Amino acid sequence: MTEHHLPSQLEVSPEAPDRNLALELVRVTEAGAMASGRWVGRGDKNGADGAAVKAMRSLVHTVSMNGIVVIGEGEKDEAPMLFNGERVGDGTGPECDVAVDPVDGTTLTAKGMANAVSVLAVAERGTMFDPSAVFYMDKLVTGPDAAEFVDITAPPGVNIRRIAKAKKSSPEDVTVVVLDRPRHEGIVKEIREAGARIKFISDGDVAGAIMAARESTGVDLLLGVGGTPEGIIAACAIKCLGGTIQAKLWPKDDEERQRALDAGHDLDQVLETDDLVSGDNVFFVATGITDGDLLRGVRYRAETATTQSLVMRSKSGTIRQIDSTHRLAKLRAYASVDFERPS
Repeated sequence: MTEHHLPSQLEVSPEAPDRNLALELVRVTEAGAMASGRWVGRGDKNGADGAAVKAMRSLVHTVSMNGIVVIGEGEKDEAPMLFNGERVGDGTGPECDVAVDPVDGTTLTAKGMANAVSVLAVAERGTMFDPSAVFYMDKLVTGPDAAEFVDITAPPGVNIRRIAKAKKSSPEDVTVVVLDRPRHEGIVKEIREAGARIKFISDGDVAGAIMAARESTGVDLLLGVGGTPEGIIAACAIKCLGGTIQAKLWPKDDEERQRALDAGHDLDQVLETDDLVSGDNVFFVATGITDGDLLRGVRYRAETATTQSLVMRSKSGTIRQIDSTHRLAKLRAYASVDFERPS
């Protein structure tokens, strides 16, 4: 296990989440990753997601917190487990907002592609942005070196040149991660005209954002439209890593636009990190499902599985990378989760 401590001036109130919570939370994403990892490459993204949801729900109720799912699998009528509004935790700990994405990259998992992760974030109650009005948002993410120089309202070429200057490099050295979607044709053209490199991802918006903010990933910037829930989860990670996420709500049609206006949203407003998650004591955990730029995927042997996880806390600025070996028989007995191969 490796640790990296960053300077932090954040304070926490006595009723805020306890500092040991992160190491409880990582058991939840490890369970999700090991359960969904059995479905890698099987072409069934719903099977992978369902296995992760079941495993994570079983484990999350053992965590010492009084949590409410703010970002989950959807409303109760559509998602019977980890639905928006569900209470999670054992009820004895602090009051928390919980954001969970059992499989960030269901298609990646189904196709055996890189960068699928299981993700969980926790912050003080009432601090996470409500994503219900608009499903998509336009996003910009970069790390601490260039955070104060970027502006989502500026053209991509301007931001690329600003990042290059902040990092004492050239635009040709900058790498931008972009979801591979037809809607991004214009952005892709502008990035290429600026001379920067592009790393396309087919899914996995949260992992892409973390790559853009974290050192030594080879990625400097994330641009483009992705999911609003994923943007809020990414903001929790940015709180821990440093850097910035900037976003603007992106209604996909007139009906969604009107719903956002009726909910009181200003569609011209630039939402920054603190707008997406205002808490000062945020926990973020992710466990790799498939091998990727961020984390190694689950490895299975006859009686064991190995996982690699990222565990972060904003108050302390601590970033842990945890390599774990799990004895599957003991996990099944303790957690009542079936980690056997899918039928």
